[in-house]
Amino acid sequence: MSTQLQKDDHLPLEDDRSGIRITGLDTLVVNANMRNWVFVKVITSEPGLHGWGECSLEWRTRSVVGALEDVSPLVIGQDPLRIEHLWQSLYRHHFFKGGSVTMSAISGIDQALHDIAGKFHGVPVFSLLGGRVRDHVRFYDHLGAGSPDVVYGNHLDAEHFAELAMGSVAAGFDAIKLLPVPPTAMLEGQAGPRLAAERLAAVRDAVGGDVDVMVDMHGRTTPAMAIRYAREMESLDPWFLEEPCQPEDVEAMARISRSTPIPIATGERVYTRYGFRPLLEQAACSIIQPDVCHCGGLTEMKKIAAMAEAYFVSVAPHNPLGPIATMANLHFALSTPNFLIQEVMRADVPWRDDVAGSELKISGGRAMPPTLPGLGIEIDEKEAARHPFRPETEIRTFHADGGVADW
Repeated sequence: MSTQLQKDDHLPLEDDRSGIRITGLDTLVVNANMRNWVFVKVITSEPGLHGWGECSLEWRTRSVVGALEDVSPLVIGQDPLRIEHLWQSLYRHHFFKGGSVTMSAISGIDQALHDIAGKFHGVPVFSLLGGRVRDHVRFYDHLGAGSPDVVYGNHLDAEHFAELAMGSVAAGFDAIKLLPVPPTAMLEGQAGPRLAAERLAAVRDAVGGDVDVMVDMHGRTTPAMAIRYAREMESLDPWFLEEPCQPEDVEAMARISRSTPIPIATGERVYTRYGFRPLLEQAACSIIQPDVCHCGGLTEMKKIAAMAEAYFVSVAPHNPLGPIATMANLHFALSTPNFLIQEVMRADVPWRDDVAGSELKISGGRAMPPTLPGLGIEIDEKEAARHPFRPETEIRTFHADGGVADW
């Protein structure tokens, strides 16, 4: 999809001191097996000056592409360097605000605007976000690469989890995350919690005590069952428990947090500072996990992080997505004091590095600051075109009685 400025469009350019205008938005969809990457290219009137952003949203690919087209009139013809002003317009000028689809579209455009600004000023994006507050960024490995059964822990025994974990450690990571919790009914006995503990124990035995191991619960449990799971796993010392219940019930998340010494993390399905505010006010978590492709982009993620800092809450951004998202997160991490650790999906498809050329090099589980202007990534559009959109695999989980389960 391509939206271009028409010759007879005459939009106001107040305070447009750069003389540059946004002339078009192009979207590029790249299949990555479990998901489709949705890239947005913001084109400007300055020859060669453009920016890339990512707004990938599983099972909503076509909706996000449509949302980009819907919001494009708000930015075409405008100065791309007025990032905050354009964010406000994108968020507020259409009557219905928020939601995963709209916020993903806004997030991708916002990343692309930061990419343009960095290129215009000749500096990496982290320099525009306040400059470096650390010398390198620590990453953790997302076990499972591109297989749904592995990523979501379905049909795997404890030994398989241990093998995956040892592979991550062999690749240099000293922090890993797994999803050992099976789909769980509203109230069950101890079979599920014991299975999760067996899987976690196998990983802990395999990697030892010096590797940080995080447990993703993926919102599969009710608050009552989440507390049971947490108590079963406490002795195995997970670094944090992610998404122990559905994110809509902030009070329930706070109740779980009070019930266990294991820190609670949440936020991948929360949008804007307004969504994160009650989590912080009710002390519902110790770690927030905004996603730069959904929460509102870099502009909003910096505000969310600043708000969390006032509550002594750290930030571990959610990121199982594509290469542009990873680079945007790298710049965020370098410039954010309460950043904790960064998730990465590094082995989902073999064409990841063919599609995107970037400065990202993870060695020993760490990445150094980029040096190129902007985000430091460019998309090979011809290579990307070799991997066009394909509908994502539907993942439908049911309880033993046929009732729908949270997966």
